[in-house]
Amino acid sequence: MNSKEVNEIKRCFRPDKTAVKHIYGCYVNTNREIIDRIDASLGMLPEEETAQYLDRLRKVLSGALGKNLIDIVFSPEQVNDSDEHRLLMALRDSKAEDPEVREEFFQKVVDSYEAGDQNYLILLASDSYDVPRKRRDGADGDSENVYTFVICALCPVKDGGAGLRYDHEDSMFHISGAGQLAGPPSLGFLFPAFDYRTSNINNALYFAKKPDEMHEELIDALFRTEPPMSSTAQREAFHTALADTLEEDFHYDVMQTVHEQLWERMEQHKEEKDPEPLALTVREIGDILSGSGVSEEHVTAFREACKEQFGEQAVLDPANLIDMGKLEIITPDAKIIVNPETSYMIETRMINGRKYILIPADQGVEVNGLNMAVRPEAGMPAEEAPSEETPSEETPAEETSAEKTPAEEVPPEEAADTRPPWEEAPAPEAE
Repeated sequence: MNSKEVNEIKRCFRPDKTAVKHIYGCYVNTNREIIDRIDASLGMLPEEETAQYLDRLRKVLSGALGKNLIDIVFSPEQVNDSDEHRLLMALRDSKAEDPEVREEFFQKVVDSYEAGDQNYLILLASDSYDVPRKRRDGADGDSENVYTFVICALCPVKDGGAGLRYDHEDSMFHISGAGQLAGPPSLGFLFPAFDYRTSNINNALYFAKKPDEMHEELIDALFRTEPPMSSTAQREAFHTALADTLEEDFHYDVMQTVHEQLWERMEQHKEEKDPEPLALTVREIGDILSGSGVSEEHVTAFREACKEQFGEQAVLDPANLIDMGKLEIITPDAKIIVNPETSYMIETRMINGRKYILIPADQGVEVNGLNMAVRPEAGMPAEEAPSEETPSEETPAEETSAEKTPAEEVPPEEAADTRPPWEEAPAPEAE
């Protein structure tokens, strides 16, 4: 699914647009015991509570594609004949109304999901969306097909502020200021996927609020597919491939170029408003390394390492490989965080045998929250720094010259070296 398709289905959970008529669910404690079950008609609930339930379902379709929203792909064999696909299809075809199918599904979640020391609420709903035909002017036309789906949300339950709280008397979650609060979902899924604005039973869309906590045990129980690599794992694998294969080519200038080019491609993709996620092949990333001066031998080794980590035909989302919001440089004694848009301003230089990272300090310098000016004399090259022999307005040039006496003159070989640190000393003259 692309971003436009996700947003189109999200609109199905607006209170004024929804066709969801029923909410099902169960409340589970830390001992994997079902405390109560939910079977409620939204038409019988107060508007505020209906909005709260719909909001939790809608949040299953939030976040970034490839990061929080992951495609689950079933094999042809699973679609043809497998228990996991058959159960999902039964939920969809019955619109979650069959109590035996619901119970089988709930029990599978309860038996597999590692919720830790927290109670949680499973919410389940179904809807049939009349997909309007898109006219040439962009407006919606008549319906061309019906997309029927089920959506599931797993919501942690804990003490908190006002919201959907559990009521023991009628086994429901109601708007209240006291009791156990059902928070936003941490996990969930949509089945089938809504690809090319039509139903695709070969795929599901899986949601994880925290990309590094995907709960592979739940993916395995519900879909029996290989859990996709999380965005955190992708970034670590990418960095490992760079560090292990580039050897002496792995230096700051290469990483700076890689970061800048990936960031520029993400910005261009955003400006073009392409609903499809941005994807780069391993070969394309290798080309960036080649353009940064990395040897062909090391580029080849990098590509082979990526194939082992990500798969032979892998395509990678740059947003999962770098931090789009910042470029962070850390030394044992300092940390530098730079806006990626201006990362080109950072320079590396060798000064008197020591390595330095240089950043411009022309204006807007703050120290502990205080605006400061950097004295030009403190870091100005010799040819730009004010000279002690420069005549001032108060002292004419003739007087300055006349005041010098032979006693003040020092032989060149005994004079102190006043060059700034970045100006190398001249080689001694041969005798």
